[in-house]
Amino acid sequence: MTISPIERAADTFAAELSRWRVDRGMTKKQLAARMGFDPSYVSHVEGRRHRPTEDFARRAEAVLGAGGAIWRCFQQYDELRHARAPGSAHRDPPVPEQWLPPGTGLIVEQEVATLSYRDGAYRCVIRRALYNAGTEPVTRYLIRVAVDRYPHDPELSNRYHRDRPLTFDELDLRANCGDPPTREPMHWRKKHDRDAFKEVWLLFENAEGRFPLYPGERVAIEYGYTVGQEKWGQWFQRAVRVPTRKLTVRLDFPERLDPHVWGVETSLSAEEAPLRTPLQRRVEDGRTHVDWTTEEPLLNARYRLEWRFRAQAAADPAPDFTAADPAEPATEGPATVGAAAADGATADGAGPVAETPGAVPARASDRMRAAGIVQRDAELLRHAADPFDLPTDAGTADDVVTRLREALARVDQLHLFSKGVGLAAPQIGQPRSAAIVRPPDGAEPVVLLNPRVVDASAETDEQYEGCLSFFDVRGLVTRPLRIDVEHARADGSRIITSFEQGMARLVAHEIDHLEGRLYDDRMAADVPLVPVEEYRETGRPWHY
Repeated sequence: MTISPIERAADTFAAELSRWRVDRGMTKKQLAARMGFDPSYVSHVEGRRHRPTEDFARRAEAVLGAGGAIWRCFQQYDELRHARAPGSAHRDPPVPEQWLPPGTGLIVEQEVATLSYRDGAYRCVIRRALYNAGTEPVTRYLIRVAVDRYPHDPELSNRYHRDRPLTFDELDLRANCGDPPTREPMHWRKKHDRDAFKEVWLLFENAEGRFPLYPGERVAIEYGYTVGQEKWGQWFQRAVRVPTRKLTVRLDFPERLDPHVWGVETSLSAEEAPLRTPLQRRVEDGRTHVDWTTEEPLLNARYRLEWRFRAQAAADPAPDFTAADPAEPATEGPATVGAAAADGATADGAGPVAETPGAVPARASDRMRAAGIVQRDAELLRHAADPFDLPTDAGTADDVVTRLREALARVDQLHLFSKGVGLAAPQIGQPRSAAIVRPPDGAEPVVLLNPRVVDASAETDEQYEGCLSFFDVRGLVTRPLRIDVEHARADGSRIITSFEQGMARLVAHEIDHLEGRLYDDRMAADVPLVPVEEYRETGRPWHY
């Protein structure tokens, strides 16, 4: 079989990438983490399953320090792909100082997250060693604290926290920047104050002055907060939202409670599985210490330690409530960077919340309309959304994403989503290319700005989907089991993320919204929509 010049150039790029990666002593996983890509994408490029993009080539050149060799291979491939004359104008090749990691331009070189239980309360202390790899000073840093009383019963949990909201007074949040003798207390400012979660900007300033983190500089920040045992439960989760070199999680419990601890990890492209490395346990001075560490954790991965106290009848019993601190949301980072918007489309979840007569409209679509979700008869849903010009539009993107999160919080009061949920900006009346997608496990939503599908698996499946813009019905839709999505960060850099199974379906659904398409456009002509009253899979996750 004859190989075309374009295929030959792509093969040459893949071989050069592999040669430099091996020469630098990196695994595919390590290279992907430093570049800000899913590990499967690097494997696919080296395995000739994916063609390289300009963004991928620039990051590979910068991370591997290939002296322009990788970039020249990409130029040759790109000239053939676009039928350019050899030697025609190209942008200058990147150098490491110009390359920005995805997200905010920040790198977490090391995080140590410690959770201690004493006197009926949990104290969480997070220490992060930060490096500003961007081009702008960092003046604030976003953190999030979330609690969930009944993680497997969202309706009950929402009611519980409405009656017993988490308060800033009980959190006793304190933050510092730097180490002695130059340590500075950090002021903080509320961003979101909800019953079950708080978002806070840690400010690189205090009453004595300001101390921004400038490009190329490093500093350690540390913050801590307290949650009572009636709201915090027996698991502790860390979510990786910006490039992180090393993550350590530590638990500190009374020895007399005889804690039994285990851990699980998940990512956007993998189901929940046990931690790949063992926990380290030691007993000292009447306290049981459990430590776990991982090098180069994957972007968007979540690591969760769980436990039970075998001596539950002790005088200082353990709580049976649950809390999580994902502490690194997608918008975390410098003040100069905004966030993304999301689509109000959704996959179907569990049954509707019990209603008070006369308080909430009876029909599902009427409830969504009352919550501010644009319905399918609106012309806006049939037009492609306008992309953001990033980083210029970072502030606008941040505002749209905030509105999406607020809309999703309203919708959560009306319906339980066992299959995950997404929301696109057009569905809240914003004609911009932004969406948020919350995985089926209820983790922090993924933010997508200017997303587009760049590759999809040939293997597909059929599942029923629902949409907040016409929520009275469900429809059987065929979609790929894996999609690769290129999307933007607020600083203008782009990243490619692979999504599989349920997340692939959710993300594809939302991208359809941003392209002016609804899921029934993809249904076979002879397949009818199913009224929600007749749908029998409510409350059950998709099966794979």
